[in-house]
Amino acid sequence: MTCQRAQSLQIIHVRKDDHSFSLDEKALESILLAEPVRDLNVMVLSVAGAFRKGKSFLLDFLLRFMYKQKTGSTVNWMGRDDKPLTGFSWRGGSEPDTNGIQMWTEVFIVPTSYGTKVYNLTNNIQEDDLQHLQLFTEYGRLALDEMSLKPFQTLLFLVRDWSFPYEFPYGLEGGNHFLEKRLQVKAHQHEELQLVRKHIRACFNKIHCFVLPHPGLKVATNPTFDGKLKDIEGEFKVHLKNLVELLLSPQNMVEKEVGGSKLSCRNLLEYFKAYIKIFQGDDLPHPRSILEATAEANNRSAITLAKEYYHNAMEQMCGGDKPYMAPSKLRERHFVYRETAVEKFGSMKKMGGSRMSERYQQQLEADMDEMLESYLKFNRSKNFFSIVRTPAAMLLVIIIMQLVSGFLGLLGLGFLTVFFNFIIGITILSLMTWMYIKYTGQSPLMGEIIDAVSDWILGLFSRLIIGRYMNMHQATMMAGLATRRN
Repeated sequence: MTCQRAQSLQIIHVRKDDHSFSLDEKALESILLAEPVRDLNVMVLSVAGAFRKGKSFLLDFLLRFMYKQKTGSTVNWMGRDDKPLTGFSWRGGSEPDTNGIQMWTEVFIVPTSYGTKVYNLTNNIQEDDLQHLQLFTEYGRLALDEMSLKPFQTLLFLVRDWSFPYEFPYGLEGGNHFLEKRLQVKAHQHEELQLVRKHIRACFNKIHCFVLPHPGLKVATNPTFDGKLKDIEGEFKVHLKNLVELLLSPQNMVEKEVGGSKLSCRNLLEYFKAYIKIFQGDDLPHPRSILEATAEANNRSAITLAKEYYHNAMEQMCGGDKPYMAPSKLRERHFVYRETAVEKFGSMKKMGGSRMSERYQQQLEADMDEMLESYLKFNRSKNFFSIVRTPAAMLLVIIIMQLVSGFLGLLGLGFLTVFFNFIIGITILSLMTWMYIKYTGQSPLMGEIIDAVSDWILGLFSRLIIGRYMNMHQATMMAGLATRRN
């Protein structure tokens, strides 16, 4: 996929009339379930913040770096001075240009993945900026009690239009010193402010801050500004380049994890589905609700991996290109693969405790049993002779029993015909039952038993015929030898 074809796609929509959220599942699936990436471990680099603060502007420079990296080199990745900035939609002005959550439609494949959240701020880190993280920190506190692992990986405070380089210079080092001062816990602070600072440190593996200068008056005041580098202040470009290379450098690449388990693109889809449900109310969800949604998505991801193992194992044994196999052998292997899949599910790190894990394990076992029935049905369809085998065996029994019954009647042994007529009745009933099972799909195990009995009957009949033929052939050969000797 090229840069021209890829685009920004809105996956979370916000309704302004009731402030509700909705997930565009088809749009998200088109990105995360694409064949080349669906099972790869994923990185999520997100930029969050208030509107009209340059989030899309920053993301587009990140895209430039990634597309340049695809060519095998990142030299001069910022491009020509006269090239407009494209990618995520952005424009100047005071009104917001995008809402909800936007995602780029191309997933970039790199040697390692990385997971960073950029908190985009302007001018300074104010107390209300820290308060906005309170929902995350409250969730993190609960998650720490659950897993004893830090629930978040990397948080970068990005302070735009920094006006105090004489106190803390532009870049990462000055930003980190500034952040250290801002996150200090002091005795005169309100208890709530102290807790937010403590929880931020406790919930993230890494916390950084990067301060950027103002991009220049042409960027801020020119309504026709289209992102050309020539219109951006040189000092801003220097530090923007450092920021992008910092975010996307190999040493900062960390695979996205939840509860200690790495996420694939397929798993990430499950988390979106789980979280959108709890953001449907008028108020922000309680941190406990977020924790429960995370635990459910965590267990669903484990189920997906276990079922994937079972599916692949069964496909290798009895998939579309495999020959027909005995149903008993298929069931035997099912139980082996089923047990291994359950063990894989149990060995994965999960949230929610043993009770939730047991509930999802029961669901996994039920799903695999249901998949077995599909494999059995598909396996039966491969055997052409299975269509006529059982009716032929039943008709053979009926004909033989009828002939024997008639012969006994001729001999005056009519009282014995009752037994053979009984066998005929049982055979007809079995044939009708078999036809009902094949038509409705109900009681497949009973159908397999009738098929097995039919196989035995045909096998017995075949052995009798072959045995009689071989005896006759041997007798003929012996007679021929005796004639020659004479």
